[in-house]
Amino acid sequence: MKKKAIIISIAGKILTYKEKKLIKNKKPWGIILFKRNIDSLFQTKMLIKNIKKTAGDKKFPVIIDEEGGRVCRLSNFLDNKVYSQQFFGDLFKKDKSISANLYKNYISSICSVFKSIGVNINTVPVLDLFKKNTHGIIGNRSYSSDLKVVKLLGKLCVNTYKHNKISAVIKHIPGHGMALSDSHKKLPIVNTGLDKLMKNDFLCFKGVNAHFAMTAHILYKKLDSINAATHSKFIISQIIRKKIGFKGILISDDISMKALKYDLLTNARKSLNAGCNLVLYCGGKYNESSYLLKHLPLIDTFTVKKTSEFYNFLS
Repeated sequence: MKKKAIIISIAGKILTYKEKKLIKNKKPWGIILFKRNIDSLFQTKMLIKNIKKTAGDKKFPVIIDEEGGRVCRLSNFLDNKVYSQQFFGDLFKKDKSISANLYKNYISSICSVFKSIGVNINTVPVLDLFKKNTHGIIGNRSYSSDLKVVKLLGKLCVNTYKHNKISAVIKHIPGHGMALSDSHKKLPIVNTGLDKLMKNDFLCFKGVNAHFAMTAHILYKKLDSINAATHSKFIISQIIRKKIGFKGILISDDISMKALKYDLLTNARKSLNAGCNLVLYCGGKYNESSYLLKHLPLIDTFTVKKTSEFYNFLS
């Protein structure tokens, strides 16, 4: 399986000639879609069909970031702004049974839309623990400030997606909830020690058995005083892999975010060198995608194995 260790994005609502050549010849691992790529249900279906045909792969990973609530990429034809993760977390505290059933039905409905257009991965659930007096970038994207609620609904989410043959991406591992700034704009710094983090934020991810996880661009100063988690060998190997026990494919958050201070290629290389299996590039610029695909390596043997498992799961 010859794929480059990167998920790229595209500029618009149709594949350009250059983008087609890039997908066909340079072989990105997958493609993530955003609102800029989506007009109607039919157009999105045709775009994804074209992507998979160009890649020569019916199971080619097509990813979307459709959380519900504030983060809705399909809003041109799917209105789920009411259904933030906090909506289900609040309902769960009032009535566990009704909340669980409604959430499963909601996810199954979303999955039927994904299947109809060809999406096979969604970057949910957000397993970040809600904290008061922190930056609002997470906010109602989190289920709750209650660790048990986050874990229970997170597991329910991942398992329901699996039941519907769509893969989930748990994020932002090992935890974004304590951030006082928006990592899209600058690097958040967390000064909390490991013991407290392992009993709270990091514990949200433990035992949630997803195929994929996405990293947090956060500097946990007492764990690695220099590198954001995405660039930290210690955090990836000792915390994410060992203490949390995540065994799937680890994807960096977007390498074009301002939290990572280097140029795109350096950000990508540092992510892979630290232990990320794939890097995520969301900018959609052809020249940047082309440059990254030219210089980044093929996926390693671990990622080949896990990608094969994902493909088998889709069968």
